[in-house]
Formats: sequence, structure tokens, C-alpha cells
Amino acid sequence: MTADVVAQLVAELGDRVDVTDAARAAVRADKSGHAATGMPLAVVHARDVADVQTTLRIASATGTPVVPRGAGTGLAGGANTGLGEIALSLRAMDRILSVSSDDLVAVVEPGILNADLNAALAPHGLWWAPDPASRDISTVGGNIATGAGGLLCAKYGVVRDAVLGVDLVLADGRLLRLGHRTVKGVTGLDLTSLVIGSEGILGVVVGATLKLRRLVPGATRTLAATFADVRDAAAAASAVTAAGVQPAIMELMDAACLAAAHRLLELPAPTPGAAQLTVQTDGPAATVEAETIAAVLTAAGGNVRVAADDAEAEQLWTVRRSMHPAMETLGTTLIEDVSVPRSALPAMFDEIARIEAAYGLPIPTVCHAGDGNLHPNFIFDGPDVPEVVWEAAEDLFRSALRLGGTLTGEHGVGVLKRRWLADELGDDQWRLQREIARVFDPAGILNPGKVFAP
Repeated sequence: MTADVVAQLVAELGDRVDVTDAARAAVRADKSGHAATGMPLAVVHARDVADVQTTLRIASATGTPVVPRGAGTGLAGGANTGLGEIALSLRAMDRILSVSSDDLVAVVEPGILNADLNAALAPHGLWWAPDPASRDISTVGGNIATGAGGLLCAKYGVVRDAVLGVDLVLADGRLLRLGHRTVKGVTGLDLTSLVIGSEGILGVVVGATLKLRRLVPGATRTLAATFADVRDAAAAASAVTAAGVQPAIMELMDAACLAAAHRLLELPAPTPGAAQLTVQTDGPAATVEAETIAAVLTAAGGNVRVAADDAEAEQLWTVRRSMHPAMETLGTTLIEDVSVPRSALPAMFDEIARIEAAYGLPIPTVCHAGDGNLHPNFIFDGPDVPEVVWEAAEDLFRSALRLGGTLTGEHGVGVLKRRWLADELGDDQWRLQREIARVFDPAGILNPGKVFAP
């Protein structure tokens, strides 16, 4: 049967089918460090919608599992492809099909990178707001699959706020066009929102109608504030929110993250134990808002410095964007992703400190402080996650839920968090969601084993 499936794919798709060991090994893992068991059957490099439909028709007829995949930058194992599965890569489908400046709409294929999309939109005076830290290497389709967020989402929203419609190929190869090109549209159930964040278990996104914004006028202002410890920094971030000022970006790095990033970039070492908030304001009121935020942070005990020019601002953001490679210098890293209400940030950092002490583990943490999304990093030796790390992670997840938060703010469930999904959803909603997935994919061939535990 295995040879028959591959033979059918090759007969229909020719050189779009890659069965080399290197290609099949490459799709077993993503950036999470987790890899699927065994080798997939083949990698299909789809060039258009017809290629996707052909692949799924063959897969459906033979009962072969298919895993949709973009750039492989996910952090939850959601696109990892294993034994007996077909990896369906959308990366080559990277065209911008249309841009309407009047309607503030673009229609794109899923394989286009965030950074490339915004570079193409800039001459039109437009941009697409979702801004994951991986924007230079992550695809729009991957953003949609995971419901991605990023640095700017506290002010400009997440992917769900920036997608008007999707083109979706079902498991049997049928093509659906969901959503609208209009800003308003309430005919029927909102299947577009259902697909966003569904991690490839409902269908394969082959196109997206995106809601654009005009480029923000005026200059940006950047400032950084250091605090004696991370709890003080978290409390200061909450104070900014309470003051009614809306920064475009507000990022928090604890002492371990800040020190590691400085070492990586060969910058002077920060004060031991110090945590840092880095804030950007934009728009016509950027200077006034930066001054207001600086006053709030100073009153909260911060040592504030406002970047004098673009070069200094860029260095501050380079420190923040270097966090992940800096963590890799400390050992193997399990990058987690929980969110809590913004007012609960200090309490969540108290929980992280408790868990560090209870389990004897370092947990360097960076936080999108503007929206309460934390990325605790579990550091360990070797390729396999030790059981003590999973025990500490479970404690952390339950702490976030107790504080009114969620298991994942933007990375998705994938394989890494599926065992805790029912804890947040409850049994009834967990079962209902599984039943909904089976309506889209009755045979369960799309991304099996992801999101819902077997």
C-alpha cells in the first residue's frame, strides 16, 4: 500500500513529490525540538491549489494521513510528519494574488513569509499587522494555522483579527471559499474563525483574504526600563495598562533572558537580577505617549532610558529578538506559551519563581507584557525532555489556568500540549470539538494525533 500511494502521487504530480531521505527527515521536526517518530512516505511540494486537491484525493482514497506544513517554524510540533504520513508543503505557494488599497484587502497564497508580504505592501502604503518574532521566516499560512500573535498584537490584534476569509481544501479534495471580502458579513456560521488556529485538522488553507491597515504615520519612539526584579517589572507593565496608554509593543525580559541576550550580542552585562521592559509607541502621539509611559515606569521604580535615535532603538529590539538564540546557548530549550489576564502578570511570575524552586529548574521567561502572553523556557541537557520538566510544565499550565489564563496564547496545541487540552476546555467542550473536526474530516486523515490526544 505504501508503494502504491507514493506511485500514485508521482504519477499525478511528478517532480513535486520528493522521496529523498533528506527531504523526509527535514519534515519530521519543527522549531520546538520535538520530532515525529519514523520517516514519512514523501514530501509533496504543492505549487497550486490543484496540487493540494490531487494530494488529498489520493490520500483520502487510500486512507493515508496528510500533514500540512509551511516553513516549519512552529513551536508545538503541529506540523511534524511521521511514519506512514505525507508531508504536504505549501511553502512554494507564495504569491500575492491581489492588493486593493481602496478596500484595504489582499488575497495571498499561504506560503508567503510575513516579512516578504509587508515588504510588498509597503509601496502601497499598507501593512498586515500580525508580527510574530519569527516574521522573517514564518508563513502567513502557518500564522493562520496556529492563530499566531506576536509583538504588536496588544494594539493591532492577532491573526484572527486580520483575516476576512480563507480558501480551504477538505480531506476529500473539495475546495471551499470561506468568509468575505467585506469588513462586515454574518451569513451563516463563522467558519473562517473556526479554521483560524485549527492547526491543519479541519482542512488545508490554500488562500487567504487579509484585512490590511494603512501604514502608521509619524515616527516611533522606543524606551527601556530596568527593574530590580521581574515581579517589579511585571507590576510596572500592569501599571502602564491601567494608566490607559496603549503602546504598540511592550516586552518584558527577566534577568536570565536579559543576561543571556547580552552575552550572545557581546554587550555589557546587565545588573544582576535586573529585568527589563522595552516599549515602543507609534503614531502621531508617539512622543507624548512615550513620555507618559516613562513617567509611569519611573514611578513604579524603573530606571528609564528613551532611545535617542533609530540606531539605539534598533539595538534595544535586537536584544529582545535575540532571546531564542540566546536561550539555545544555555542548553536544550522547551519554549512554552501561556497567557494570563494582564493584571495577573505579577502573580504569574510569582508562580514561575515557585516552580523554579520546587523543581530545581531554571525557567528564563520573556513576556509580551502588553497582552499577558508569557514564554517560559525550560532549559535542560540532552535531546529528550526529562520527566521533571514535564511535571514542572504541568504545574505551570495549571497555575496559568487558576489565574484565569490559557494553555497557549499563540503557539498552538500541536503534540506538546494535547494531554492538557481537556483540563482547560472541560470534557463536554473537548468532545464537541472532536466531533466538529470529524464533520470536516470523517476519516481523520488530516494531521492525526495533533491537538486532540489519541
